[in-house]
Amino acid sequence: MKTLFFLIFHLLSRSLFSQEVLLFENPISEISIDNLDLVSLDTRDQIFASTGSGDVLLFDKSGKQLNLFSPPRQARIQQLEASWTVNIFTFSADLQEYRVMDRFLNPIAENSFLLNNITLPKAATLGNNNIVWVWDESDLSLKSLDYLRNIILQSQPLNLILDSEELRVTEIREFKNRLFMNVPESGIYIFDNQGNFLQKVSIQIEQRMCFYKEQLFWIEGERLKMYSLATKAIFDLGKLPTSDIESIQIGQEIMTLRSEDKIKVYPIPEGMKRIK
Repeated sequence: MKTLFFLIFHLLSRSLFSQEVLLFENPISEISIDNLDLVSLDTRDQIFASTGSGDVLLFDKSGKQLNLFSPPRQARIQQLEASWTVNIFTFSADLQEYRVMDRFLNPIAENSFLLNNITLPKAATLGNNNIVWVWDESDLSLKSLDYLRNIILQSQPLNLILDSEELRVTEIREFKNRLFMNVPESGIYIFDNQGNFLQKVSIQIEQRMCFYKEQLFWIEGERLKMYSLATKAIFDLGKLPTSDIESIQIGQEIMTLRSEDKIKVYPIPEGMKRIK
C-alpha cells in the first residue's frame, strides 16, 4: 500500500510540474560583492556571504550590509552555514580549521582540526548537540567532533562502506537528522545522525546543496531541479529568471540566486511554497 501511495504521488507530481512553471516576481534586491564565493541564509532570512579570501558579510534582504567579519588569517572557506537557529559555521580546508560564530559574527569557538588527530580535513559541517562532522581524506573517514570538549566521538571508514578508494567530497551538510555528503563524480550519499549509511542518490552536482522542506534543489543549465527526499523522484521546475545563475539557496520567505560576484534576492514563488 505504501509503495502504491508513493507511485500515485510520483505520477501526480510529475503531471503537476510538467504543466506548472514557477513564476518569479521582480527581485527584492541585488547585492554586488567582489570575489563572491559562498551564500547562506539564516532562519530570519538574513543573508551571509563569503569572499574568496575568507571574509564573511551579513546583509538583510533589502541588500543593506549589517556586519563584516574578517579573519586574522585570510584563506578561502569551503563551508558557510547560517541555517542553524543560533550559530554560524565556517570551515577552511586551506587553514584546516573551523569557526563557530553568533548571529553578529562574533567568534564563539575556533580551533584547528590538527589538534584532534584529523590529518587532512576536506569538508566539515555543524551538527546537532555541539557536533562538528568532518571528512578526513587521509584515512577516508567520516568523523564527529564535540567542539565544546574538543574530542573525537567516532570515526567511520567510508571506503569500506561506499566501496570506493577515491572519494572527492566537496560538501557535507546535516539536514533534519540526516547527513548529506556530495561526491560530484558519484552522487550524494545520505547517512543517519550517527553516521550510518542509508542510501545514495545519483545526482551529480558541482554546487552547494540547497534544502527546502523535504526537497533538495540545484541548478542545471538554465533550469531549476528538485529531488524529493520522500518519494525519491526528480522534477524539472522550469527556467530561472536569468541564464547566468550558478547556485541557489532558499530561506523562509526569500531565495537567493547567485551569479558571478552578484546575489539576486527573490520572494519564494508561490508554486514552490505549495510543495509539501
